[in-house]
Amino acid sequence: MDDPGSRSSHETKTPTLGGVSFFLALIGVLFFIRDFDQFEEAIYFVPALTVIFIAGLKDDLVSISPRAKLLAQLCAIGFILYNSGFQIQSLNGFLGIHDIPVWLGVLLSGFLMIVVINAFNLIDGIDGLASMVGLVILGAYGTIFYLIDQHFYMLLCLALQGCLLAFLYYNLSIKRKIFMGDTGSLIVGFIISALTVRLLAMNPSTMSELPFIMENAPIVAISILIVPLFDTARVFTVRLLQKRSPFSADRNHIHHLFIDGLLLSHRRASFFISVLNFLFISFIVLMAGEIGYLELIGVFALSIALLCVVCYALKKNRDRLQSRSSAVKRLKSIVKQRQADSLTQLNVLRRNAG
Repeated sequence: MDDPGSRSSHETKTPTLGGVSFFLALIGVLFFIRDFDQFEEAIYFVPALTVIFIAGLKDDLVSISPRAKLLAQLCAIGFILYNSGFQIQSLNGFLGIHDIPVWLGVLLSGFLMIVVINAFNLIDGIDGLASMVGLVILGAYGTIFYLIDQHFYMLLCLALQGCLLAFLYYNLSIKRKIFMGDTGSLIVGFIISALTVRLLAMNPSTMSELPFIMENAPIVAISILIVPLFDTARVFTVRLLQKRSPFSADRNHIHHLFIDGLLLSHRRASFFISVLNFLFISFIVLMAGEIGYLELIGVFALSIALLCVVCYALKKNRDRLQSRSSAVKRLKSIVKQRQADSLTQLNVLRRNAG
């Protein structure tokens, strides 16, 4: 159960084990869609998901150290990367790089998975956000894998989307609210990270039906994950510039800026951010089919700069609103104090008159 605190939106204890249903559903789905598993890759997901599930469940129940959580993630990633189908072996011309050594591909794949898992975990800060962003990301990957006839991964995306839709109903409920907890966010982040490296590890000969040039695949993957990756990079940078731990808690996440800067509810902030994610993906994929990687990097950089400007504007507006709110509170306090002083003086005059 999650106890309400100063940074919480809920007022009563709320269950945090929504992710348990994700695990049970995915294990069942992996069994039923195994006929679409051309390369027998489902067998690697079962032990990996089990490790992630146990780590997340324990963290939700009794809390575990960041080091223990990282070790669990590395163990789960090891099961996935044991299959060469998840090892990035070529950048397909991105930055002029083609084939890379096996050891470097394994390290790159593992590092990417760690980043994605934890970035997704960090955006699970308000009602509906992780679910809505997850739906957009899985929709993008599901479409990609459908276009290249990778039906196993398409069905995996659809299954997890079904889990998120069912969970979203309760997460947004007032009377029957439930959180996915680390159990859920780690599982969703892990699946998304595996889909990411699977896409980047695909043979270019199987990618001819995609609407973008293969050398642009890394930028497309980053654009699909733009909300968790941009938010994590931004808050870590801000905290380091303020000489604080990058893991310290604050209200600088993008969802906090939308809530505090525009005075939005959790639902509306989550919806706007997920729409932003969808529009960003659509724009980059459209451009990725028309221009080379150098031009796309420029377009991507300009898009990121625009996002930074938006976040800066939201922060300034939040500071202005908070300053105005503080001034109003001070004014109310002064008025209240003067009323109390006046009442005291009136009582003194009455006693003297009597």
